[in-house]
Amino acid sequence: MIPFAFGYVMSIANQPSLSEQVIDGNRLAKEVSYSNMPATDADAFVMASESTINSVVHVTTKVVRTQVQRDPFYEFFYGPGTGNREYKQYGSGSGSGVIVSSQGYIVTNNHVIEDAAEIEVILNDNSKYTAKVIGTDPSTDIAVLKIEAENLNAIPLGNSDDLRIGEWVLAVGNPFNLTSTVTAGIISAKARNINLLSDRTSNTAVPIESFIQTDAAVNPGNSGGALVNIKGELIGINTAIASQTGSYSGYSFAVPVNLMNKVMRDIIDFGVVQRAFLGVQIADINQELKETNKLPSTRGVFINGITENGGADKAGIKKNWVIVKIGSKEVNSVAELQEEIGKRRPGDKVSLTLRNTDNEEVIKEVLLRSADGETALVTKEQMSKTTSLGAVFVELTDKEKKELNVTYGVKIKSLEPGKLKSAGLVEGDVITSVNQKPCESVEKLTTFLNTAKGGVYLEILNSSGKKDYIAFGI
Repeated sequence: MIPFAFGYVMSIANQPSLSEQVIDGNRLAKEVSYSNMPATDADAFVMASESTINSVVHVTTKVVRTQVQRDPFYEFFYGPGTGNREYKQYGSGSGSGVIVSSQGYIVTNNHVIEDAAEIEVILNDNSKYTAKVIGTDPSTDIAVLKIEAENLNAIPLGNSDDLRIGEWVLAVGNPFNLTSTVTAGIISAKARNINLLSDRTSNTAVPIESFIQTDAAVNPGNSGGALVNIKGELIGINTAIASQTGSYSGYSFAVPVNLMNKVMRDIIDFGVVQRAFLGVQIADINQELKETNKLPSTRGVFINGITENGGADKAGIKKNWVIVKIGSKEVNSVAELQEEIGKRRPGDKVSLTLRNTDNEEVIKEVLLRSADGETALVTKEQMSKTTSLGAVFVELTDKEKKELNVTYGVKIKSLEPGKLKSAGLVEGDVITSVNQKPCESVEKLTTFLNTAKGGVYLEILNSSGKKDYIAFGI
């Protein structure tokens, strides 16, 4: 069991993006140099601890979850929608966060603040602030918070690509509500995929798992805290532990800072993550796959499918080819490949070195695209007009209305893991009413779903025209 413990956009006027203006980490990292490092490891640990402890905060939450249950017997007498019963569950939680901006921006884990009705941040000097959520990314388990404070101790941002196995690291956080705790260990492995996020399919879309593994002690409450090197630079966000008991038992996992940095800046600049896709289905190469496909080695990542009209398809890449490098960096696992693509945006071009079915190396330049096949970047406001709860919606055509014998309704164009998929909806379903009110346009539907609190009751038609009713809580 694995429980929880745990360059950029410029404007048209060539002005720095908001994230460039408010994130101090890159500038602070340049001020850290090996020339002023202590002579011994012990002194280095002390300096790294002292320099980072004031950059790690305690995050507490109050959580309200709403569940909706239908009473079919009641609906039999009084009609569809009359048998909904809402039940609220109240709880609390806590974790850690890392100050990345002197102006109040804080990075933590998405699971630390998920479903939170109230979020409070406590600094190392015991001062308390109410935090607001700037944005979240369940795919990487990253969230960005903001508190109204200035002159905070922002942490320098390191480079997780430069990490070496066996390198000393420190984990800083608030395990068991013990604030400002520092533990030490080494980097045990890189690019680990432990199926942590993919197991949470009800809330996660396209999980990206390429964790740093460390044996520094991480326990419940460390979630969202800092993993730092002995220079005091942030190299990861502590996210999970591997344990049968829920407490530390040998190793833990952190989101690499380079991936976190991209996600964080997307959230600050756009309100939503700009996720790029190659347009391929991929697999790790094991001995069986090597022998079945007559591959010369287990090096690289195997392509077992190509998305029609995706970036890879348009670049001429074929099924059963092997991706060997992205740029000059070798990739030998799905996790490594996902991390590299995860650090890029739609519209970016990447050079891939591949091995074709004749075992010849070829180089292809791929234009990365969004899940909808677009290369343009979008804001949260633009996305919210057509998407909600993991679904992309489209208006019904006149032909579809005639076939279904309706005058209004909104169709689900595509569906990723989220509330709607968990509730049982599928692509092609048509929503005809929401909380017993006609569903007349995509924008009206998404506006409601993106702002709703409590129970939601949908009347739907499937592709064959059969009517059904679905209820869930938000």
